[in-house]
Amino acid sequence: MKKLKIKLSLVLPAVPDQRDRCVQTLLSRLQGREGLEKVHLTDEKTDGLPQLCFHYDPEVITVERIQRLAVQTGASVQEKYGHLLLEVAGIRHTRHARTIEANLQARKGILQAHVSASGMIGLEYETATLEEKTIHAWLPREGLQLLDPAVSVDTYLEKTAEDLDVTREQPLPSAVPSTEAEPDHPAGETHQGEEDPAHAHGGVFGKNTELIFSLVCGGMLGVGFGLSFVAGLPAWVSLSLYLGAYFFGGFFTAKEAVETVAKGHFEIDFLMLVAAIGAAILGEWAEGALLLFLFSLGHALEHYALNKARKSIAALAELAPKTALLKKNGKTEEVGIEHLRLGDIIVVKPHSKISADGVVVGGQSSVNQAPITGESVPVDKQPVEDPDKDWSQESEIKNENRVFSGTINGNNTLEIKVIKEANDSTLSRLVKLVNEAQTQKSPTQRFTDKFEKYFVPSVLTLVVLLNLAFLVVDETFSESFYRAMAVLVAASPCALAISTPSAVLSGVARAAKSGVLIKGGRPLEDLGVLTALAFDKTGTLTEGKPKLTRVIALGEVGEEELLKTAIAVENLSDHPLAKAVVRDGKERLKDANIPQAKDLEAVLGKGIKATLNGDKVYIGNLDLFESLDDNKPSHDMEEKVKSLESEGNTTMLIRQNDSYLGIIALMDTPRAEAKNTLERLKKIGIKRMIMLTGDNQKVADAVAKEIGLTDAWGSLLPEEKVEAIKELKEKESKVAMVGDGVNDAPAMANSTVGIAMGAAGSDVALETADIALMADKLETLPFAIGLSRKSKGIIKQNLWISLGVVALLIPATIFGFATIGIAVLIHEGSTLVVVFNALRLLAYKQYDN
Repeated sequence: MKKLKIKLSLVLPAVPDQRDRCVQTLLSRLQGREGLEKVHLTDEKTDGLPQLCFHYDPEVITVERIQRLAVQTGASVQEKYGHLLLEVAGIRHTRHARTIEANLQARKGILQAHVSASGMIGLEYETATLEEKTIHAWLPREGLQLLDPAVSVDTYLEKTAEDLDVTREQPLPSAVPSTEAEPDHPAGETHQGEEDPAHAHGGVFGKNTELIFSLVCGGMLGVGFGLSFVAGLPAWVSLSLYLGAYFFGGFFTAKEAVETVAKGHFEIDFLMLVAAIGAAILGEWAEGALLLFLFSLGHALEHYALNKARKSIAALAELAPKTALLKKNGKTEEVGIEHLRLGDIIVVKPHSKISADGVVVGGQSSVNQAPITGESVPVDKQPVEDPDKDWSQESEIKNENRVFSGTINGNNTLEIKVIKEANDSTLSRLVKLVNEAQTQKSPTQRFTDKFEKYFVPSVLTLVVLLNLAFLVVDETFSESFYRAMAVLVAASPCALAISTPSAVLSGVARAAKSGVLIKGGRPLEDLGVLTALAFDKTGTLTEGKPKLTRVIALGEVGEEELLKTAIAVENLSDHPLAKAVVRDGKERLKDANIPQAKDLEAVLGKGIKATLNGDKVYIGNLDLFESLDDNKPSHDMEEKVKSLESEGNTTMLIRQNDSYLGIIALMDTPRAEAKNTLERLKKIGIKRMIMLTGDNQKVADAVAKEIGLTDAWGSLLPEEKVEAIKELKEKESKVAMVGDGVNDAPAMANSTVGIAMGAAGSDVALETADIALMADKLETLPFAIGLSRKSKGIIKQNLWISLGVVALLIPATIFGFATIGIAVLIHEGSTLVVVFNALRLLAYKQYDN
């Protein structure tokens, strides 16, 4: 695959010298990303801005992802490239998709084209050369009907998944005027003579026309063949039925063949038609009709099977209701969700779908979040403490307060404050990303595409040579021609072409149904062969919230008095550890009267000082008291502190004036499901599980021992986590990084597969991760890996089936062991086998491992 090069203008705020250390840090962070061959600054400038040059593999990473990575690592990127995601009708099968892809790729201004047989087209183009309207005008020339004229990565968030209307006019971005646009046929309008999207590949009987034609063909073939054995019946009766079978069985085959040849391509449909005509020339009408019957039946069933996977994905867009009950001035009125604005209050009745992403401001209920996060158990929801706050700007919202569009309310009425408009909801983003995933080819699919490039011309050469076999072998031209036609049928790579895309489509659809977003074939396949996982600690393996674990009183002061003193002082601080002491301490003391402290003074990295009832109180680590004065902790106190720290605790000594009152310990406790999840990961073949954390090595080792990790690397800065990932990749080849997708973005970007947890609540995580677990639940990980392994296994099975059948049939037809009828029966049979084998993924369950 050819490598591409793009240049993006960048802005680095507050960086006077474009070649200073900050720029080099940005470059080093981008350099290791999968698919980026090289990243460097050039001497060129556009509008005074330096050019950041990327050399990349378009099959592994898109221009859009490159731009996002640059922005995430600290550069504002000037838009030079556009991104379009289009849904079309008229793509008949995988081979047709490949032809369209090649045609679009050859157009001037197109950087990269990805076309899926599912009807999704992903395009990246130069905005200075092309405008969207021009691209829309190309599609009818490819025989395609644009179902959604304006779903682009740039404009997608300006509309909702539900508000797609083929006939409506769409605003187009201004661009350089194009002479290629067709103003007489606005994008999105149905041109006269084109198929209606609901009847794509259909006809007089609608979308089932091909199947009905195929069955009529089979019926006429069967009757004609039966009548051929009736004595005294004229031969023209059976011949007439065979001719009818040729018409009905060959109608769509001939239609596709003519359309393809007219564009200068030769597809399997043309070759099958040639084989059927050849059989007729030889007088083998029954065999020719059988070929067309089985080929057309196979196509019809292939379309039906793949539509099951497409519908599973399309169902995502139908999750959210089209209307909402808006509460305004004490009254409620029904409005379209596209009219909802940030801060609006909507009312959600019991057992109805929630219309927008928001926070609960009234009522308590349980909400079924399975459509978005895959959680099987409804989640209890309650109002936020401050309903008047602008929650749309809040990055961290508790799960019990947040709700998502498309989820289902339980038994009680809820009032919800809208924090995202419909076009920006989690569901809308999910639909867009799943549709994008369909256009991304997997490594196996790239391999089969390359294989076919050489295989098809080789087969055609072999067929030509076999036609001339009568010159050197003692047989007639008719026999040589028949053998050549049989080989043509046997060697057609239909099953090979569909084997991988059908499995990827089914795998992505099944994952989305359970709240796992897999962005295409590459992460799906890569995750299926991983043997090593790297985890961030805080919020991934642990709860992400420190908890008070031990309270040890020294001397005459009791635990209650010690806690009161600690709470009074820590109440003055905003530090996360201080908040944990106050929260958990008050819970232990219930309604105890807490005194008021004052004059807080922080000692960076060591602790705090404050005044309580005229006494000086110090709370901090051993370093604080080592540097304070000569009244240092005793040897026994130090040993106790070190013992607690070795168990993974963060400890604080408390001293009042010159007396040491006691020790309190806190710990970011492991998730309840962490140990069990890691055990399941081991069972499905993950051999190495490494924790990367900024906490000290003792804490890291303690957590690792408690939950069953194989390695723990502590005291790591963010950039050191990136280096750790690079080091792991050298040893393990492929490594996945599991984190929250925000703080871990650089490390995830440098891993083979980046996996973000709790992505439903984070736009950044949704955009940056290769695989996003929508729910903040670690136990979803074995499902995602298990599904990927199953997908990888099915892809391998499909390859063996498709290649094995071709390898057996070619010699069998060459040496006359198989007729055209047998060849087409096995050929079409193998195609259906690989498609239905792939569809098994739609029924995948976690215990299938």
